[in-house]
Formats: sequence, structure tokens, C-alpha cells
Amino acid sequence: MTVPTANKADADVIVVGAGPAGSATAFHLARAGLDVLLLEKTTFPREKVCGDGLTPRAVKQLMNMGVDIDAPGWVRNKGLRVVGGGLRFELDWPQLERFPDFGLVRTRQDFDQIMAANAVKAGARLMEGVNVTGPVLDDRSGHVVGVTTKDGKAYRSRIVVAADGNSTRLALGMGLHKREDRPMGVAVRTYFTSPRHDDDYLETWLELWDEETLLPGYGWVFGVGDGTANVGLGLLNTSAQFKNIDYRDLLRRWCRSMPAEWGFTEENMTAPIRGAALPMAFNRQPHYTRGLVLVGDSGGAINPFNGEGIAYAMETGEIAAEVIERALRKDTTPAQRERTLRAYPQTLKDAYGGYFTLGRWFVEAIGKPGVMSFGTRHGLPHPRLMRFALKLLGNLTDRRGNASDKIINALSKVAPPA
Repeated sequence: MTVPTANKADADVIVVGAGPAGSATAFHLARAGLDVLLLEKTTFPREKVCGDGLTPRAVKQLMNMGVDIDAPGWVRNKGLRVVGGGLRFELDWPQLERFPDFGLVRTRQDFDQIMAANAVKAGARLMEGVNVTGPVLDDRSGHVVGVTTKDGKAYRSRIVVAADGNSTRLALGMGLHKREDRPMGVAVRTYFTSPRHDDDYLETWLELWDEETLLPGYGWVFGVGDGTANVGLGLLNTSAQFKNIDYRDLLRRWCRSMPAEWGFTEENMTAPIRGAALPMAFNRQPHYTRGLVLVGDSGGAINPFNGEGIAYAMETGEIAAEVIERALRKDTTPAQRERTLRAYPQTLKDAYGGYFTLGRWFVEAIGKPGVMSFGTRHGLPHPRLMRFALKLLGNLTDRRGNASDKIINALSKVAPPA
């Protein structure tokens, strides 16, 4: 849809999608004094497929935005419990200057609602039940100047932020398709009433077997603290078996192999098994084009090493907000504004590009027969190596930290950007 340039804007910035990426973007924009319209297609509270686990990287973002993580419902954890190769051991989150030394668990049933409310508190205007169907384009420049909705309305703004997830209609409407040379994952999860609900550690299982085949991915058991545990699997498309796996059946079989006292049975299931795609390593680019800014899953900002998306959703939202705020300052000319916005993709590449490339190499390697088995068998027995792996997979380093921090940072710096 195209419109004349004379139409009055409804906001400085429209953010489409009130998940972690959209709400974080809206929060930072509103706090900077911009008029922000946050559009969400569903109504809160609403469910979202997720493991519900938040690493220290995500916790830092919540703390920076003033979210009250000491309020009821937030469950703290000390680190990661790793199970595999006949071993079971616990790795505490590293002690770092940049990040807290604890993680959190909160279900997406109300996590996203808390994030959206935080954006509203900062000054953003939230509209729920508004299903955005595509961009509104200027009839001369072809720039995005707003969005259309399912009920036939149009909302206009100076810049539009796509925070509408993996299946982003806005990016597709601008011709931005997924890159086939980037890994994709799938996550399936459910909830069980279980005594595992108050675990102090996030538990990951590194051996997922489909009969005789060891799959690239992991299983998880994350205690929610309310009498239930989030139990799920994350799998990568880098193995030959990916397209032929019934993920829901694999999760059922995996749960049946667990100790009976954990209660991972059909009668204890409190929610259906649901799945979602995990777009990784910047699988949709560029992250800015003609007035449209991509954040979070819409731009494939998921860590290939561990499937973590919430931290990067919030971080890319903050970065995008900083760029947009500079671009919309009163003293900037249209040409300066466009130059500022066009620098956003490179800013993301500078921040994450090399690290995401390391992640791509990692998932390609473990997708090959025997590599995952070799790594599990020979890596897990070495605690020092596993502490290094926790930092690498979680992207948890200080800029001037110890030797392992320096190795990871150096590798990220020299790797080609994603």
C-alpha cells in the first residue's frame, strides 16, 4: 500500500510486536522522549513457546530497564546443570563485571506482559489486538511510513520497527527473505506438575537420541517455581535427520525415559506440547531498509550456540532505539537521518557478527555424525573445559577478563561477521 507524503504521523515510531524485542525497543525510545506506538496482535496475557529460562545476559537487560525482578514470580537460579556422557555436574554462572551472577525463570504467559507494561510506564502507547498485515509505503520514495492492519486501518509514523518475530510480515512485505545459509532451530516444550519445579539450576541434557542417532541439540528441565517444570527440546537443522523427526513424539519419548518420581507423565502435563522455529545468526538481512528497522527474531537475532533469543531481543531493541533516537533528533537533515539508520546493520554486525559466525561453525560441526558424540564423551569429563564452554555458549565474558574471556573475545573479533 502506498500513500502520499502529506499524511500526518500517528507517532514518531511504530513498533510492531510487544514481545521482548518490541517492548524493549519501545521502552528505550519512550524514555528518550519519542512518541511510540506499540502494536500487539494478541491480547495479554498470552502464551509463547519458550524455555522460560533467562541467562545473566538477559537479567542484565531487565535490571537496566528497571524491571522488579525481586517481585513474586521471578525464580532465581545459580547456573547450569549439565547431563551427558554418564555424567551430571553443576556449573555456576561466571563471576563477571558486566553481568550478574544469577539467572531467572519466568513463563512467557506473563513475562511479555510485564515487559509491555514497563514500556507503557516509560511512556509508550500500547494497543492490543491490532494485527499488522504489512507496510505502508511512500508513493514517491518507497520508504515505509506506517503499517496496515487486518481491520483495514492504517497507522503512520516516521520510522517502523519490525519486532513481529520469525514470520515477520513487515520484513517479507519489504522483500527481506530468510537466508538459507543460516542455521534454523526448532523448540518444543510442555509443562508438568513436578517436584523439579524449584530447582536451583537450569538443567540441560546434551544427549538426544532418535533410536540410534545422536541429534544436534539438547533437552532441558527448567523449574518454574509454581509447582510445574518447563520441559522441552531444542534441535538444529544441521543434521540430515532434521526434516524427518516428529519433534513432539521425540519429546514424549524423552520424557518417558526420565525417572518416574519426576512426574513427566501425560496425566501430569498441564499444557499441550507446542513448538516454534528459532531463526539464528542474523538469518534475515539487512536489518534496516527504507524506513524499516528489524529487531529480535524478525532479524534472526538468536544465539546459534544455545538457542537463546530473549537477551538478544532486548539488546537489539536497545541498540535500535539508540540509533533511531539519533536519527530523529531535530537538528538532523533527511540525508543525515538516513545515513544514521543505514549504519544500524553494521552496528549489529560489530556487536554480534563474529560471535554468531563462531556459532554457525559450531552448529555445522555438531550436525555431522560422530562430532556431537565425540564432544560429549571427551569434553564433559573436564571441568575447566566445561566452564570455558559455559562462557562461550552463553556469550558471557568481560571485555578485559581472564584468559578464557580473552580467547572468546579474540575469536569473535577475528571471525567474519555473520
